[in-house]
Amino acid sequence: MKIRIFAILSLIAGSFSMASCIDDEATNDVILSNDKAAINAYLDTTSIVNVKEFHDEVTGLRMIWQEVAPSDTLETLYLGDTITVNYTGKFLSNKVFETTLESVAKANNIYKSTNKYEPAKFLLGGVILGFQFGISNMEIGEKATVFIPSEFAYGRDGSGPIGPNTPLIFEIELVKVNPIKRTQ
Repeated sequence: MKIRIFAILSLIAGSFSMASCIDDEATNDVILSNDKAAINAYLDTTSIVNVKEFHDEVTGLRMIWQEVAPSDTLETLYLGDTITVNYTGKFLSNKVFETTLESVAKANNIYKSTNKYEPAKFLLGGVILGFQFGISNMEIGEKATVFIPSEFAYGRDGSGPIGPNTPLIFEIELVKVNPIKRTQ
C-alpha cells in the first residue's frame, strides 16, 4: 500500500515538474494560433457590414468598420485622453457578456435595473490592450467590430465571466474624445 501511495505521489510530482519545463513562449504561440483559427472560423460563418478592414497577421488583432468618419474629422488619440464609447462585448459564440446599450442588454437577457446604460468614459490606456488598439484606430463617430485574441484581452487568467484564453469581440462606437492637455 505504501508503495502505491509513493508511486502515485511520485507520478504527481513528476507531472508538476514536467509542466514547469513547458516553454511558456511555445504555449503562448499555441494559444495565439488557436485564437486566430477560432476568430477566422467565426468570420467564415458570420456576415458583418464591412466598409474598411484591418488585420494584423502577427498579433491576430482584426478590425472591421461598419461606419467610418469623414476624412476631415480625423484626430490623433493619445494615451491619457478621456474616451467616451458605446460598446458591446461578446464571445465568439455571440453570447453578450457586457454592454453600455440598454436595448442590447435586454435583448440578450443581461439587463440589470441597477446599471446605468450610457456611454462609458475611461482613459485611453486604462483598458485591455485589444480594446485600446481598437479605439486608437478609430475616429469620432466611427463604429467598428474588434476581434481580440486572448493574449490581448484577459489572457491565461480570465476575468469575471471571461474564462482563461478566451478570444473576444467588441462592437465599439467612438462617441467623444476629451484630449489631455497637449504640449506644443
